[in-house]
Amino acid sequence: MPYHAPLADFHLLLALTGFAEVAQTQRFSGASPDMVEAILSEAGKLCENTLAPLNRAGDKHPARLENGVVRTSPGFVEGYREIALGGWVGISADPAYGGMGLPISLATCVNDMMGAACLALQLNPLLTQGQIEALEHHASDDLKALYLPKLIAGAWNGTMNLTEPQAGSDVGALRTKAEPNGDGSYAITGQKTFITWGDNDTNENTSHLVLARLTGAAEGTRGISLFLVPKFIPDATGNLGARNSLKVVSLEHKLGLHGSPTAVMQFDAAQGWLVGEENKGMAAMFTMMNNARLAVGMQGVAIAEAATQAAVAYAMDRKQGKTPLGNGGIIDHADVRRMLGQMRAETFAARAIGLACAVAIDMGRATGAPDWQARAAFLTPIAKAYGTDVGNEIAYIGVQVHGGMGFIEETGVAQYSRDVRVTSIYEGTNGIQAMDLVARKMMDGGEAANSLLDEIQASAVAARAAQPALANAVWTATEALREATEALLAQDLNDRFAGSVPYLRAFARVLGAHYHLKAGLTEAARLPLAAFYITRLLPEYAPLLAQVREGAAGLYALTPEALMA
Repeated sequence: MPYHAPLADFHLLLALTGFAEVAQTQRFSGASPDMVEAILSEAGKLCENTLAPLNRAGDKHPARLENGVVRTSPGFVEGYREIALGGWVGISADPAYGGMGLPISLATCVNDMMGAACLALQLNPLLTQGQIEALEHHASDDLKALYLPKLIAGAWNGTMNLTEPQAGSDVGALRTKAEPNGDGSYAITGQKTFITWGDNDTNENTSHLVLARLTGAAEGTRGISLFLVPKFIPDATGNLGARNSLKVVSLEHKLGLHGSPTAVMQFDAAQGWLVGEENKGMAAMFTMMNNARLAVGMQGVAIAEAATQAAVAYAMDRKQGKTPLGNGGIIDHADVRRMLGQMRAETFAARAIGLACAVAIDMGRATGAPDWQARAAFLTPIAKAYGTDVGNEIAYIGVQVHGGMGFIEETGVAQYSRDVRVTSIYEGTNGIQAMDLVARKMMDGGEAANSLLDEIQASAVAARAAQPALANAVWTATEALREATEALLAQDLNDRFAGSVPYLRAFARVLGAHYHLKAGLTEAARLPLAAFYITRLLPEYAPLLAQVREGAAGLYALTPEALMA
């Protein structure tokens, strides 16, 4: 389906979320306005002209396993080649190894566009980017020198191997084992499931990051180490040698993302190399996972964007009955206009939160300031959960706008619902994200949360002169959120968990209103959308926060027997 890169939104939101501060740091001083324009423009062309036409082919012609080799969907090899040749895999990677060294903020915009154009293919470079970051932070100099140039150039792709049949969210239950070989390498044995792009024909080698337990190591997450296990074992110069003792057992038959091969991987004493310290594998893997959580949140935004564009185009063209504005398309019916307004408003809010998180990551890296690092950590679960919730909800509405045609696969819009569904599950379910928000991210006593709320209220006060009604609504919602945060902090942990999902959603509602108001004040043409969000969607904060105060007792009053009835 056709896709148009929303460059105007990116430029505005980069401005509203503080990207100018990022570009003023020494680390990212090369991110000039001209550079930003060039990056976004060229990435937009790639997505519109090369990647978007592959999306339907990936859905209709899934990746397949043939004689132990994964064959990707038609056009994916050529599409990936364009991604690699453009240097997009290494957009934020260290220039010392061939990367561009650009801010995560810009990489987030690019990944947003790629995900909207063809999410199944975008997952390949996305996982590689996560592996690059993990190796940059934790690998030995020798491993960096050997693997990073190949990964950054797109010659090799990277994966993340955590999950096992008995160890999903409970990673500490893994059984994969590691034995020293006596030469500095290790023999890795075990089976991993749900391995995205675990094998393919777009790259010459696949580099697996694998969590495993050394003999005698402690049970649980404290005894887990991280290993780099390549499909083909390279020599010291990067030339590929013997095939490692690992294989794809099968590919999963999935609801969506058919073009993305999701493998069951078997490692049989496969040769691997330790990344980081022994028994510190979770810390190293979380380097990859934290940014992956932001990236997955933006996958939700990407699908929301694609679904919105498709729904608007259909509603403008489809004519059914007389509308209050004449005989135009169904877009002129009030309820259809409401659905489209929600699609666009939610997509904008989720993108704003994701870019605010990316800017905080960049500022934390560039300055080392604890406040920026705390903000990035606080926003990450919100960006992941709200972004993917929005992706699912907006794809659902997109089908509804299409009516009966939305239920017909040939239309293409049902694919968005199927493809985006997993995003609220992988990289930590959205429930886990919410629990993280109210637990670990509140260990500072609410300091990071209140810092954000202070900024939102100050911005609302400044906006009162121009838009008093909208500004007051934002200020009032923020104050209610502050009071709920104080109440949350007084609860025990399980009571917090019981209200964590509505709390995260309420926080996202307030953040979205904040950025919509700023956008409406910056560009008058955006004010109607801001008013739509603030008057129709922001009020949801009240019932959400009411749930936060309820605690867990009422949930456990629902016995298993009652739930089975």
